[in-house]
Amino acid sequence: MSAAEQVDIVIVGAGMVGVTLATALAPSGLNIWLLEQREGDPAGYPAVVHQQQAKGYDPRVSALTCASQQILTSVGAWPKMLDYRVSPYTGMDVWDGEGTGHIHFSSNELHEPCLGHIVENRVTLAALYDVLGEHDNLHFQSGVAVNTLSEPDPAEGGLRMLGLSDGRIVQTPLVVAADGALSRTRQLAAIPMMEWDYGHHAIVTTIRTEQSHQHTAWQRFTEDGPLAILPLHADEDDRTSSIVWSTSPDHANELMALDDESFCAELARTFEHRLGGVEWVDQRHVFPLRQRHAKYYVREGFAAIGDAAHTIHPLAGQGVNLGLLDAASLAEVLLDASERGESYGSETVLRRFQRARQSDNLQMSAAMESFKRLFNAEQPAVRLLRNVGMNLLDKMAPVKNHIVMDAMGLRGNLPRLAQRPVRH
Repeated sequence: MSAAEQVDIVIVGAGMVGVTLATALAPSGLNIWLLEQREGDPAGYPAVVHQQQAKGYDPRVSALTCASQQILTSVGAWPKMLDYRVSPYTGMDVWDGEGTGHIHFSSNELHEPCLGHIVENRVTLAALYDVLGEHDNLHFQSGVAVNTLSEPDPAEGGLRMLGLSDGRIVQTPLVVAADGALSRTRQLAAIPMMEWDYGHHAIVTTIRTEQSHQHTAWQRFTEDGPLAILPLHADEDDRTSSIVWSTSPDHANELMALDDESFCAELARTFEHRLGGVEWVDQRHVFPLRQRHAKYYVREGFAAIGDAAHTIHPLAGQGVNLGLLDAASLAEVLLDASERGESYGSETVLRRFQRARQSDNLQMSAAMESFKRLFNAEQPAVRLLRNVGMNLLDKMAPVKNHIVMDAMGLRGNLPRLAQRPVRH
């Protein structure tokens, strides 16, 4: 057995959430390792993404809230993202395809420049990797998986021991699982999960429509599930959008089997030709949707964040935003503990993060589940109430704006990194 290396914090998973946590912790000066199973050099990734952007669009996009924008600004990533492509949207239009219910949200009503930004995931990651390279205390290890994870060892000062796939042994007071929904690290830490199948698959791709998207995020609820069309700022006439089409597995398979022309026609029909015809579609990808939630996020010397702790329906595009809030909240707890001289790997400290985030994440999960059930209901009485409720809410500007400000991350108990600076 090789001699163990000692590291202050090990973050497993170098996706958007894991790297955001690492960059948020960088000012502490702690020796932080970021482990990524996939091979690749983070230093070269920004140049690769610039090349990819010239060829097309990442089918995986996120609707980043104002809170997420502020987090990414705080760690230094947002200014770099502007060198790629970010797509602000100023409106959101939601309607019930099975009735008359309709709600419209506008940034003008809130006196905000936009409601949020649609951003390709690879753009966010490229900017974060760029920031990563600016900090000498952040060490990226690619092509490395965690094979074993010990319990905290009192004889070793409560350190956990990680056995890596390249044969190295690492000791650390804190392991953070940021390695996605099927997190191997979370499994090794024996964190139990609550999970269930939504009965939906999501088709994602990029399209070009006959008419401009009007910088509006569009969402139609169908009898099979929601169809979202998200605006991309990609051309002079603003006709390029990303879609997330959630539907039953059988219907998803049927849609994936169509040729491009037939798929475009079916998409335009389902979308009620709100943006005219669909002229072009990129390669389509399909993903099964499951909801997961860890019964608890922390143990002694261990924390789970992002998809490793919870996954939700993409209905409101909140998954990445919740993950970034997790990263910002955990960073705040760890930095404060480190400044006080507390053991930042202790369960007592880590529970502060759990208290800050678990309730909000569960509330969002419950809301998405309620929405799904409400719009899947076929009973005439439920459909009538649903449509009356949507139309009533649309007319109640103060209530509607309160809801959307919460969704944008402009209200609520936010971690410091997510809060806008006070303007004097």
